[in-house]
Amino acid sequence: MSRLLVQGGRVIDPAVGLDGPRDVLLDGGRVVAVEESIDADGAEVFDATGKIVAPGFIDLRARLREPGLEHAETIETGTKAAAAGGFTAVCAMPHTSPCNDSPTVTRFIRGRAAENGKVRVLPVGALTHGCKGEQLAEIGSMKEAGVAAVCDGDRSLRDSGLMRRAMRYAQSFNLTVIAHCEDPYLGAGGQIADGPKASRLGLTGIPSSAETVIVAREIVLASETGARTHLTHLSTRESVEMVRRARADGIPVTADVSAHHLALTVDDVPDYDSNFKLRPPLRTAEDRDALIEGLADGTLAAVISDHAPHTGNVKMQEFEDCPFGASGLETAVSLTMQALGERVPLTRLIEIFTTGPAQALGRKSLGRLAIDGPADLTVLDLERHWTFRVEDSASKSRNSPVNGRTFTGGPAATIVAGNVVWRADA
Repeated sequence: MSRLLVQGGRVIDPAVGLDGPRDVLLDGGRVVAVEESIDADGAEVFDATGKIVAPGFIDLRARLREPGLEHAETIETGTKAAAAGGFTAVCAMPHTSPCNDSPTVTRFIRGRAAENGKVRVLPVGALTHGCKGEQLAEIGSMKEAGVAAVCDGDRSLRDSGLMRRAMRYAQSFNLTVIAHCEDPYLGAGGQIADGPKASRLGLTGIPSSAETVIVAREIVLASETGARTHLTHLSTRESVEMVRRARADGIPVTADVSAHHLALTVDDVPDYDSNFKLRPPLRTAEDRDALIEGLADGTLAAVISDHAPHTGNVKMQEFEDCPFGASGLETAVSLTMQALGERVPLTRLIEIFTTGPAQALGRKSLGRLAIDGPADLTVLDLERHWTFRVEDSASKSRNSPVNGRTFTGGPAATIVAGNVVWRADA
């Protein structure tokens, strides 16, 4: 690996409170120096003048679809999209085919990522066999094989006793439990958020209570077991308030929100446009504002892409029949910047993509510019003017609700293990 000098940028590292002009020298895949001025003869120079240099951004929730669903996405195409979105590490959800519920599948994902991945892939193992919520998966063996956390994908465990045992078991291996919060009975058959729009369109609504009852359960179980628990893609005002109280009480709970839920509400959903059919559903402006406030005050730890690629023939079915989810890796950072605006300082924006997700995973080495730590950097250009078009996407799939949106600000370059794997001006 050649040496790379990232020169002339404004370096922001929330982990150590750094915010100022610095040079960063990378060598052998590690950070070797962060100083006001570095003279490194023979090093390749990346000119970061006028740009923000931050620790590598981490996405806590993306579906890379491989193995088994390569028609929608592969580890190669998904990580290309991640690099274009400014992410240096992506947590790959376990509901593939076969499901990542064994060390064999975990090792396969890690092997494919080593061969074809443009960014780091952090496999997330299943909590239960097949993500079916019936029998605990091989959590200990998967930890040895390299999973970063455990989760049952887009399902909440129906059995509270099993969830309690899963939390205790994961805790014994120092693994975070990532919980999708949706009561399968309250949300059964739902298509969009419950309310006037669902009634007007003749669609079954998904009530806020479908989320909040599970949020409440997971907080109670986290308090009882002491397990590190992360509540993912929250969407309601009530959920944010429960997490705020839980954290004030010292319960080991963190939470995130998807970028789409910061930028869009149920009122933005065009009639029967399947690109806007998300899980959890887009909710009210009041809910959206509560999510933003939760990020601003530190209640919510992170923003995620919630990348859920689907091919056109699958996604463009009748609204009631098509699957949930949107492609999001390339737009999550810029959407967040646009949605938050001046409501949060730049240091906090960077924190929710770096130290926030790293702490949720219990990974102290990630999300910071530590000497001898991973040489992963995200370079931001606050003045970059660009338009997202699905036909130009690195992802295999085109299911985005923000196709054609123009942004000011976004990733300028992505550096992984000291190598520039993507840059906007290339």
